[in-house]
Order: sequence, then C-alpha cells, then structure tokens
Amino acid sequence: MSDRLALTRRRAGTLGAWSGLALAWALLVSTPALAQAPAPAPAAYTVAVVPQFPAAEVHRVWTPLLERVSRDTGVALTLKVAKDIPGFEADVWAGGPDFAYMNPYHQVLARRAQGYVPLVRDATLLTGILVVRKDSPVTTVQALQGQTLAFPAPNAFGASLWIRAHLTEQDKVAFTPFYARTHTNAYRQVLTGKAAAAGGVRATLDKEPPEVRDTLRVLFQTPGAAPHPLSAHPRVPVAVRDAVARAFIRLAQDPALQPLLDDIPMGRPVAADHARDYQPLERLRVDRFVE
Repeated sequence: MSDRLALTRRRAGTLGAWSGLALAWALLVSTPALAQAPAPAPAAYTVAVVPQFPAAEVHRVWTPLLERVSRDTGVALTLKVAKDIPGFEADVWAGGPDFAYMNPYHQVLARRAQGYVPLVRDATLLTGILVVRKDSPVTTVQALQGQTLAFPAPNAFGASLWIRAHLTEQDKVAFTPFYARTHTNAYRQVLTGKAAAAGGVRATLDKEPPEVRDTLRVLFQTPGAAPHPLSAHPRVPVAVRDAVARAFIRLAQDPALQPLLDDIPMGRPVAADHARDYQPLERLRVDRFVE
C-alpha cells in the first residue's frame, strides 16, 4: 500500500513539473514582449541656434545636420529656435539649452552665466562688416558721423559689438544704433534708406539673394576673431560632448556630407578652446557696449 502511494505521489510531482513548464512556455510564446524588452530611448538634448537668419532658414540648415549627428552618435538632438537674438540670449543666460551655437562674445557671457563649454568652431576667422548702398556717397566711416546705423542686435559680436566698439573707440564716430533683430532685417534697413549703413558678417551677406548683395557695398571690415562655437552646458556628460564634437569634425572628412557644414557655416570644424579662442575677447573694451 505504501509503495503504491509513493508511486502515485511521484507521478503527481512529475505531472506538476511538466504542467509548470508548459505554462511557462505558453506565457513565453504568447507574450514575446516579455522575452525581449525594448531598449531604453536615448537621452534627448536641445540645441539652440542663434537666429541670424529667419526661423525657416535655421530649420532648413540645422535639422538635417542634427539628424545626421544624432544618427552617428546615438545622441538624440532636438533643434530649438528663438524668435530673435534677444530671446536666444535670454534662454542661454538662463541655461535653457543643452547645446548652443552662439557668437564669440555670447560664449564669453554664457561662460560667465552658466559655464558653457565651447566644443567646435570653424577654422576660418570671423570678421564683421559694415555695408552701405552701392550708390551711397559714403566712402569712409567718418562720413557716418551722426547717422543711423542698423545692427541685428546689441550683443551680436561680429555684426554689432565689435563694429560699434571700433567706430566709437578707434574712429570717434558718434551714431544712433537701430537694432533690427536679424541680419536680414539690418541689411534691408539700408536698402530702404532707413539706415545709412548696416552691420553684418560676410557669411550672412553671402546668403542674401543677388538683388540684395548686388545693391550693397562693404565699407569696413573688422580684424578676424575665433568664430561662433557650438557649446555645451556643463550638465551635459563629457562623453556626450566628446561624441558630438567628434561627429562634427568627422562630417568634414566626407565630401558628400560637406554641404551640411557649409550652410552653418562651419566648413572646416576644429576643436574649440575657451582660454585660447574666447577669453582674449574679455580684454577688448566691448563690455562697454553690451546691453
């Protein structure tokens, strides 16, 4: 009797084990998502771009570039465009964007305000230009004495700060500044006769349509300085910063991808360094003209 009972119990145990295995297999087959959990989504980072151009143009240039860098690095980058330069500045000073493409003096101020670290910049030095109508009788900056001059924004470095400092400190020219919010608007102040001259940079003038470029003449050009960097807020992990910087530099090594960089413009990206490239700007007297 005891042998029969023991045999029955062994059979029951075996059946129970097989039933448990069958149930587990059924669950595995019917719920494949449990067997292969999805990989976590990559962290997303915002990239603010100083709006030198209208928002549509900034999106056209930067969206495909950031998509390519995101694909190459596995770092999700999302474009963030302010409506104008003052709005961009307020966002950066508050530490809003994770990455920001900004002018050289923006980098000095962003470093003070939030500790932004420059990652890459173009190898070609930045120069500011002052343009007049091609048919203007003005041939020297001294002829602008007492005139209204248009600039994109008070703190646009090459197109405003540096030119205003040079006119005031070096040439002793007194003028009335008008801030048109973008480079495009500043150039059109000259075309319509509302300003005697306008500040800009060569890259933005070259992007204007022929009917604008052909109507303007460069009157004055500043000395060169390290151009706009792509910078990172210190909260961005160093590994992420390095990956993004390397991706920008690698893009220039592929002729098929070069147009993505040319449009920024950052046709020859190189590593940026705050102490070498931007700290010297603090020794200029442009602080007097920061608003």
